[in-house]
Amino acid sequence: MDQLMIFAAISAFFVKGMCGFANTLVFTTMTSFRYPNIDITPVELIVGYPTNLVIAWKERKNTDIKIWLFPAILVCLGSIPGMLFLKNANAQHIKLIFGMIVMILGAEMLVREYYAGRGKSSKAVLFLIGALSGLISGLYGIGALLAAYMSRTTKNSGAFKGNICIVFMIENTFRIIIYLLSGIINKEVFVKAAYLMPFMAVGLAGGLMVSGFMPEKIIKRLVIIMLIISGAALVIKNISV
Repeated sequence: MDQLMIFAAISAFFVKGMCGFANTLVFTTMTSFRYPNIDITPVELIVGYPTNLVIAWKERKNTDIKIWLFPAILVCLGSIPGMLFLKNANAQHIKLIFGMIVMILGAEMLVREYYAGRGKSSKAVLFLIGALSGLISGLYGIGALLAAYMSRTTKNSGAFKGNICIVFMIENTFRIIIYLLSGIINKEVFVKAAYLMPFMAVGLAGGLMVSGFMPEKIIKRLVIIMLIISGAALVIKNISV
């Protein structure tokens, strides 16, 4: 296992510990310079699975089935065609569009964060974001739009991290089963994932420890900034046809 994978695992799950998401973005962005998606996604999926269990359990008192059930169902539905896209299709244009959407949502959330008179999002807007976030996360493994939905429906960082990690946990379980049946996950994937597990644990522990000392407002703004970066990364990576 090369040093790039090790560094990517530590960095990705440090961010996961702080924000509750964006590990896939960080890991994929760093490793895609050397490896194709089909060699990255299954490994990151296995390595990241226990992190969702840990965070969901840690924040279990802040979770609410009314928040996580709707996107969880849509994520699972999107995972089936997502497997076919991963093996057979180029989703470049769709990722580019959704990268732009995530950037716009992130910028709007940042403005609302600094605008004292901001109101609640309408139910129609939340429904649309929730539906799109579930389907896109399931189709392409992009959790940024899901994070935008959770940021609008939760009141604090604990609730945000707990609920989003339950959705990820359900989606990961469903996707692992599909990947096993389709042959995307094999013995080699498990060997690579097992090697990276200790580095994942170091990164996650560091991120959780840092987040424990950070003020609530800083964590929320960090989540929003990671959203904008996520969208920008998608746009930049898929800008060329």
